[in-house]
Amino acid sequence: MAETDSVDEHVTRWREIIDDLDPTVEAVVTRMQWLVAHLRKNKERALTTHELQLFEYQTLHSLAGFDGRASAGELAAALRVAPATMTGRLDTLEERGFVTRGHSSTDRRRVDVELTPAGRARWRGALDAQGREEHRVMAPLTQRERERLADLLRRMLLLAEHTE
Repeated sequence: MAETDSVDEHVTRWREIIDDLDPTVEAVVTRMQWLVAHLRKNKERALTTHELQLFEYQTLHSLAGFDGRASAGELAAALRVAPATMTGRLDTLEERGFVTRGHSSTDRRRVDVELTPAGRARWRGALDAQGREEHRVMAPLTQRERERLADLLRRMLLLAEHTE
């Protein structure tokens, strides 16, 4: 038999309380929730270590996804925040030296935001710390198992997204 974890104990306890509990569903959902909570705590530690607030990291991450240069409007849309919220975020990041802003050379009404080397380094440090833990957690699985898990989760998420 496989090694037991804390979820096995959880399922055993709840099976005694809820007669019609599906132990497999309970185990899968609880493990997903606990893994997400673990990864969230790891992300919070990484952000603290790299002296970033979540909104700063999210904005730097989004900007990096635009290859380090985007308009303020593009960033606001990508992050699904109001333009005024984005302005506040960019003010903070510019004060910290993580981004620069300037008018577009093609459209003076457009404000372009660019990731600075310091901003890229800070974002990348936090990203790499998170990635190390994600890979550590996935280490017990073979590449084939990882691909299978990704496919299974995709199928579940497609159903969940379809019902929203």
